[in-house]
Amino acid sequence: MKKTIVRTVSTTALFSTLFAGSALADTYKVQKGDNLSKIASKYKTSVKEIKNQNGLKSDLIYENQILQINGAASNSTSTSVQATQQTNYTVVSGDALIKIANRYDVSVGELQQWNNLSGTLIRVGQVLKVSAPGQTVTVTTPSTPVQQKPVTTPSTSQSTGTYTVKSGDCLSTIGQQFGMSVSELKKLNNLMSDLIRVGQTLKVTGAAEAPATPAVVTPPAPATGSYVIKSGDTLGKISSQYGMTVATLKSLNGLSSDMIYVGQKLKVTGQVSDKDDDKGTDTSSNSGTETPASSNFAAKMVSTAKSLLGTPYVWAGSSTSGFDCSGFIYYVANQAGNKVGRLSAAGYYDRSYYVDSPKAGDLVFFENTYKQGISHVGIYIGDNQFIHADETHGIMISNLSNTYYKAHFAAFKRFY
Repeated sequence: MKKTIVRTVSTTALFSTLFAGSALADTYKVQKGDNLSKIASKYKTSVKEIKNQNGLKSDLIYENQILQINGAASNSTSTSVQATQQTNYTVVSGDALIKIANRYDVSVGELQQWNNLSGTLIRVGQVLKVSAPGQTVTVTTPSTPVQQKPVTTPSTSQSTGTYTVKSGDCLSTIGQQFGMSVSELKKLNNLMSDLIRVGQTLKVTGAAEAPATPAVVTPPAPATGSYVIKSGDTLGKISSQYGMTVATLKSLNGLSSDMIYVGQKLKVTGQVSDKDDDKGTDTSSNSGTETPASSNFAAKMVSTAKSLLGTPYVWAGSSTSGFDCSGFIYYVANQAGNKVGRLSAAGYYDRSYYVDSPKAGDLVFFENTYKQGISHVGIYIGDNQFIHADETHGIMISNLSNTYYKAHFAAFKRFY
């Protein structure tokens, strides 16, 4: 049995709902900038209805595509369901964005767009819009509230706690720390993949095991020395030289980020490893001099990016049918041979290191554009120019001297 939600609506909206399905099928030619949500709103139907009618497996559409569309959405299977105006939904324990999207017959991309979400992280008690602003949606809910209990193993009754993801973490290391398997972690946090990001809060069960031997307390450690940063240096390179971890190097110097600058003096412990000479030169791939492999990757990044000029902008798009800024980076980097995951602009910012003198193929980041923090990314192509996914013009080349980009410039960085 299903319980029906009934809310007051306008006479026009109710009339169109009661007689849904009576309109004849029509055709629509997809225009530049269109998406399924926009077309569904125009024809007073749903994204699911359009996808079903046209045999679409995803929300991806392309310019000049011909779609078959009914003038109104098909009748709901529940006979007493009425249309409801702009519907909100309050997140409960056990919810995930994909589950809410399926419940309301919309896509994850639409939920992200309507609620200004840059990822799929939601929290209990958060109120989400589940229909396009000003539009009508028909919903049914189960007869009992969708209040799911956290999954617990019958043999244990461990309490559920939280863990904040740090740089270098992965599901397997977190699982080991709390005596959980990767599948248990994913199930408890409704994760669809192994991808996690720095700062993300995960639910965990039990208490963290006591750290092994290398704790923060160091017995009479090696004497502390100093190191002056040179062009091309990174924390990864310096810590490798001195047999330290990046975390130890940052802690020793009170650094809250990976940002360093030429001439800065850092405290270091231990001695330069054998692979480096007494001048601090390094043969690792993070050095200032590009290896043939990294140079080849950068060239492929630029050529692939330029080949996509004119491709339209599509929110959350990551294919040649349309890109947003981070989807563009994801596609180009993978085509150039770096198998990176699909992240946001901020996600790529966390997985790259600073460079003083940018080269073609490096990433250029901007902050505080449409939201606070790192919010836009492009690919530097030299001569103070970069290529990126512009919301109005699609893939295009812009100049960093432009007053807007100068005001929002954040950093030049390079993939690890």
